[in-house]
Amino acid sequence: MPTLETLLIFAALSLGLAATPGPNMLYLVSRSLAQGVGAGMISLIGCQCGSLLIMLCAAAGITAALFAIPYAWDVLRIGGAAYLAYLAWECLRPGGQPIFAARSMPREPASRLLGVGFATAALNPKVAIFYVAVLPPFIDPALGDVFLQSITLGAVQIVIAIIFDGLLIYGAAGVSRFLSENPIWMAAQRWILGGALALIAIKLATESRA
Repeated sequence: MPTLETLLIFAALSLGLAATPGPNMLYLVSRSLAQGVGAGMISLIGCQCGSLLIMLCAAAGITAALFAIPYAWDVLRIGGAAYLAYLAWECLRPGGQPIFAARSMPREPASRLLGVGFATAALNPKVAIFYVAVLPPFIDPALGDVFLQSITLGAVQIVIAIIFDGLLIYGAAGVSRFLSENPIWMAAQRWILGGALALIAIKLATESRA
């Protein structure tokens, strides 16, 4: 089993992952603003099921094997960077909508909320890259079963994500209301988020295979 120090450090990194804007956050906030907290929580369950699938694949070595295939890393890396760049453009373009802006979206049944949430997380390159690049250094074969250590660390990441995203869902309406009543903050939020997404996209696009 991982040591307490390892778990705490990995939990801090997991919090950083959860706080970084990405497809999961955009979908959860959008759905919460459009359809309410209940829909946001159902979507969150779907997202975390997708993350659980990636975590199990990483723990079993499947994701690592994918990255061993020629060009597979580059396809995922460049595709993820392109998607993040698109999200950044959506924030920064004239008339662009910030992540906490109210959106007119059709009401969806629970089954579709779960399905879309699952697909959003399962196809999220940020989560896959986190497990492939960040998780392995925290595994020490001397401390016991490697698969069990991977599952334990993965569970820490998922619990952190559930707590952070759950609070985000409950606070989305209040944050949106505050920003709508304060245009300066609304504009600042757009530029800060758009700039962060652009920087993440650039970093991902220039990331070396090593």
